[in-house]
Amino acid sequence: MKAAVLYEPNTPLVIEDVSLRKPQSREVLLRTAIAGLCHSDLHFIEGLYPHPLPVVLGHESAGIVEQVGDGVTYVKPGDHVITCLSVFCGTCENCTTGRPMICSNTDVKMPPGEARRLEWDKPQRLHTGFNLSSFAEQMLVHENALVKIRKDMPLDRAALIGCGVITGFGAAVNTAGVRMGESVAVVGCGGVGMAAIEGAYVAGAGRIIAVDTNPSKLQLAAKLGATDLVNPNDGDPVERIMEMTSGGVHHAIECLGLKITAEQCFRMLAMGGTATIVGMVPFGEKIELHGWDFLRERKIQGSSMGSNRFRVDMPRLIELYMLGRLHLDEWVSDRISLGEINDGFRAMKEGRVVRTVIDFGVAA
Repeated sequence: MKAAVLYEPNTPLVIEDVSLRKPQSREVLLRTAIAGLCHSDLHFIEGLYPHPLPVVLGHESAGIVEQVGDGVTYVKPGDHVITCLSVFCGTCENCTTGRPMICSNTDVKMPPGEARRLEWDKPQRLHTGFNLSSFAEQMLVHENALVKIRKDMPLDRAALIGCGVITGFGAAVNTAGVRMGESVAVVGCGGVGMAAIEGAYVAGAGRIIAVDTNPSKLQLAAKLGATDLVNPNDGDPVERIMEMTSGGVHHAIECLGLKITAEQCFRMLAMGGTATIVGMVPFGEKIELHGWDFLRERKIQGSSMGSNRFRVDMPRLIELYMLGRLHLDEWVSDRISLGEINDGFRAMKEGRVVRTVIDFGVAA
């Protein structure tokens, strides 16, 4: 099969011939149908987060089950599925206390460099990214990295739910716990930010303020539920939000992964407000906050993949889409082949797209 391999940071991905071993106990072999290009992948491509190399990245995907290993009872060949990097064991302390997204069982959620699923005819070991490696025509994954979905759900939209949608929507609904009438600022209106806006809207938020420097993304944010638009190029976004809300927002959701925007989210909070950091701040970067603000009961927290319980959350998101209450059709800016993956990441860096997806041409 063909796969896109990252050999070194800040170098183009190379399309190579690779293979997968046969499924072992509780493993599932998938035919990849769609893989989304996510900013998290770009962080690894640019060396902002460490990972053993060479590696096949990719984690936002949908596909069709081809083969199952011993002990697999959840799916069967022909099932349509969404993958999720929040693979869980179901038995560790975090899983059994309702936080499967931070499963601590390294036999299932294997750390970088541990999975031995990809093979090729080169002396270097080829590493699996995120326990998935969806920038390839096939994937071999643990059955608990999958959720079955209804077959009438378009697979390109379904793939988006696998990361961008669940991360942003879940950050608003699960992590932040946005409630009816509360004010929300979403900083960064890429795919994750758009999902956070939609999550806040579905949760019944009152004022939803979208913050981005790209006018076209702000326009889309308005279609998805934003009530106010703020472009930082027009002035300090914190000052503008504090003025327009007469004291700050209940929730600020950061979706860019930058030190400055994380700090801005904390500063734009009302007393008692909460900043939720969704974006991947570069490894080793420190965030500086004013200690006095904590006396006003302002809070800051992280969000891992939208604090998801993906086997419950993702089917519900699909139902919202099918009912017309979750808008995903506007998300897909471009469809490309695997061979065009470097062009896709270039468009992402230039801010020209909300989401680019790789279409592997798999017939549903």
